[in-house]
Amino acid sequence: MVKLTQNIEAAFQAERTAGAGDDYGDPTPDSALVHLGLLDTFDPRSVEMNITPVASIGQSTEGFHAKGPIAVNVPIKVAAQGTSTGWQELIGRAIGGTTISSPTPHCLTGNVDSMALLVRDNGSSEFTLATGVVPNEVTLEADYTTGGYITVDAACTAFVTQDSTETNADFSNDSGAFLIDNFASSTFPSAPSADPLLPTDLTVTAGLAASTKGLSIDGPAGSYVEVGERYMRFYQSEDTIASGVPSGDVTGIISNGIIDLAHATSNTTQEIDDAGDSGWTGWTATVVSADISSVDLLKGIYNTEAAKTIYGTDNMTTSFDNLKTVKLKIANNNVPVPGKTTRNSVTKWLTNNSISRGLADVSLELTMTAEDETWYDKYVAGTTIPLIRLDFGASYGSIALTNGTITAFSRPMSGAGEMVDTMTIKFRGAGDYKNFSAFAISADWTLNTT
Repeated sequence: MVKLTQNIEAAFQAERTAGAGDDYGDPTPDSALVHLGLLDTFDPRSVEMNITPVASIGQSTEGFHAKGPIAVNVPIKVAAQGTSTGWQELIGRAIGGTTISSPTPHCLTGNVDSMALLVRDNGSSEFTLATGVVPNEVTLEADYTTGGYITVDAACTAFVTQDSTETNADFSNDSGAFLIDNFASSTFPSAPSADPLLPTDLTVTAGLAASTKGLSIDGPAGSYVEVGERYMRFYQSEDTIASGVPSGDVTGIISNGIIDLAHATSNTTQEIDDAGDSGWTGWTATVVSADISSVDLLKGIYNTEAAKTIYGTDNMTTSFDNLKTVKLKIANNNVPVPGKTTRNSVTKWLTNNSISRGLADVSLELTMTAEDETWYDKYVAGTTIPLIRLDFGASYGSIALTNGTITAFSRPMSGAGEMVDTMTIKFRGAGDYKNFSAFAISADWTLNTT
């Protein structure tokens, strides 16, 4: 029977999310699965075995082979469709999950965040399982000129991939199999019903001026504060959440040293100030200059042993108009660690036996009809853009990019037609403590934990 691409569906299971879940490359059998979403490009069988020919005089150079590590790459391109589906998972895992009541892409992390993919061929009921799938480079793209959906293109590596000879996704019954995971009792999920997001569903805004407005926080010795796109976390000492802060009038929705910046009782700096006035033992919070939206505070890590002002943008009022294309790229530069693994009495040498998290490079590339000299002047002067937000709407969350520098700018001219600006912006986070550059990017949604 001829195999058709439209018969292929994929689902995923979280392997590692913010310190919870399963080990890299080893999913839990019979676990719940989540649909990956509308596939554009996908290959769970992009396998390469490193073969070294052993030559001998008078024989073919290929007379003998020495088998080397097996390398598995999984290219994935999906539409931005639904919540907790592939597009958000791929972006979120490229950033990294941080547990704040549930795993959230709060900032870049040092941990590898992986998932297992179960692929079903609906035409033959055959299954492929790829475990240890780690996004290395993820690109979100929106093209306003040609139409189409917002897409997420991810270059992933995988621990290993294997086909099942069973029609019920039971890999444990396969004789001599390396993967012995059994998904026979797992219900393959239905495809998401929501229409994929269009470029017109995406709003890109910026706060351009270094603000004099913000929030001053003064805590005890050893204290510091994290500010992400959705949450602010208070630490009384190294890696120790200040469980008694805040308290008072906001108990219940602000607890365990965590503030939900989107909540009605904490969505402005004045609300946070009021919470401090209601009784933070050992801490004070004070509005600086004037009240602003708390989600517009610059994302980063701030030392609060002495009073520290966390500045924000006055308002996210500058929109990128007449956009042609938007491209957000997270390049993690992950490093594969080859090694030998034995499972089910089968030994394999794997190129991606383990993965070391690399240094992340976060960049935003925009093309738009030229309007004035605003962006070129900032490029020439090396001016920092404090905050840029990609907003997908109330149902889909947002991505914040902090302290951007325009690193490339062009405006080619031809004999006729409009002038088009193309620029690349790179981000480095804000703050003065620890690895504040991890907040170069922060997102507001929940990662799947099944």
